[in-house]
Amino acid sequence: MENLLSIITFIPAVAAAILALFLRGDDPAAQRNAKWLALLATTATFLVSLFVLLGFDPSNTDFQFVEEYDWILGLKYKMGVDGISVLFVMLTTFLMPLTIAACWEVEHRVKEYMIAFLMLETLMLGVFCALDLVLFYLFFEAGLIPMFLIIGIWGGKERIYAAFKFFLYTFLGSVLMLVAMIAMYMDAGTTDIPSLLAHNFGSEDMQVLGIHVVGGMQTLLWLAFFASFAVKMPMWPVHTWLPDAHVQAPTAGSVVLAAILLKMGGYGFLRFSLPMFPVASDLLAPLVLWMSAIAIVYTSLVALAQSDMKKLIAYSSVAHMGYVTMGIFAANQQGIDGAIFQMISHGFISGALFLCVGVIYDRMHTREIDAYGGLVNRMPAYALIFMFFTMANVGLPGTSGFIGEFLTLMGIFQVNTWVAAIATTGVILSAAYALWLYRRVVMGELLKEALKTITDMTRREKAIFAPLVAMTLLLGVYPALVTDIIGPSVSALITDYQAALPVTDGAQLAQN
Repeated sequence: MENLLSIITFIPAVAAAILALFLRGDDPAAQRNAKWLALLATTATFLVSLFVLLGFDPSNTDFQFVEEYDWILGLKYKMGVDGISVLFVMLTTFLMPLTIAACWEVEHRVKEYMIAFLMLETLMLGVFCALDLVLFYLFFEAGLIPMFLIIGIWGGKERIYAAFKFFLYTFLGSVLMLVAMIAMYMDAGTTDIPSLLAHNFGSEDMQVLGIHVVGGMQTLLWLAFFASFAVKMPMWPVHTWLPDAHVQAPTAGSVVLAAILLKMGGYGFLRFSLPMFPVASDLLAPLVLWMSAIAIVYTSLVALAQSDMKKLIAYSSVAHMGYVTMGIFAANQQGIDGAIFQMISHGFISGALFLCVGVIYDRMHTREIDAYGGLVNRMPAYALIFMFFTMANVGLPGTSGFIGEFLTLMGIFQVNTWVAAIATTGVILSAAYALWLYRRVVMGELLKEALKTITDMTRREKAIFAPLVAMTLLLGVYPALVTDIIGPSVSALITDYQAALPVTDGAQLAQN
């Protein structure tokens, strides 16, 4: 089918336009119609995206489903997916209907709420499909706007502060990326991403403002992209916007933020930093590895000190993204396979954990850990699902969380055993904060009067969790579903990366 990626990308935008132009009023019937149209559009997007997955050939490492048209000012509208990006498209289309279903309790400005999520889906899909620098940047930056509005309008008491902090952090990082993209266009004469992947950016040492820059232009470009992607991940120490954004965002906003938006940083490293600036990536990899190791230990310890459930899970996300950046810059098959697997797995698990918080927040309107205790006595189904995703977050064998962490640590162990040893302590710390949270919220006697009338999960809530449980188990026992798709593209990426390094570095990597 022609134009399949464009159809998938813009179905939610068309639904948003229909909502904006034709749905009038804010009565219960109009609210219900807005929710059903959004659910229908996101479900249709997922069903159409299955054709991409079914028609995708993993053995072909080139971009597939490519569509290219003349656009504006000589620029091209170009879309396509490879083994690295196709699963992020599937993750996005899979999670969005569940996210919309989780919004069913929203009663304030429902039409606008649904429009924001539909536009956000279009922009996120655009990031993973874009094969032109300018197109990528427009999708990447425009995605800030719906999330800014979701936090700022439907968030908690400190929502304005959190929304502006989120926007400013991510926007300022991306300004440097825009400057780098202009420099790349000046050097290569094109904004076509496949052409840029084949272009050799200069790596000779140079002087900039009297400063000697090892790796030359590649290092400067790498640092500019790193500023944007590190904030998006987010990496320590530019992670402080994330806990505030999560705490203030509505439940559905937290799910999308943790499950999909954070993955844009990791995807950016894989699409731009590693293949386009290999010399700089090799030069600066030790910096990223140690930053990632510090992030895993530091944010895990900070998570142990939290009294707010969402904040604890937010710091957990930062720690898990530390494994991702480590795996990517290990620059070997196990490391990058593990990093991509961890991002996909984290999408299901972290999304489910934020939904677990949302279930009891909808009933009690507080996220304070001390406000709960003994929920197993009144909510056995909730206790079971919360336990499952808690154990998956810890990395229990048999769940997808284990595969991602194990592969990543295997990859990093081949490169730096000290970093691997420090990162492994994060597994122990994650068990500490996750089980501590579960024990205090779910286990024990039901002593608090306010909890004695709390009701267990509804059928709608169970239906939302069922696909997430299924995928977490399926990928845990049959990881080849992911690794068979990403493997050839990752192998080609590593081959090109090592071939672009100076001979001594390439030989050293081959020995590792």
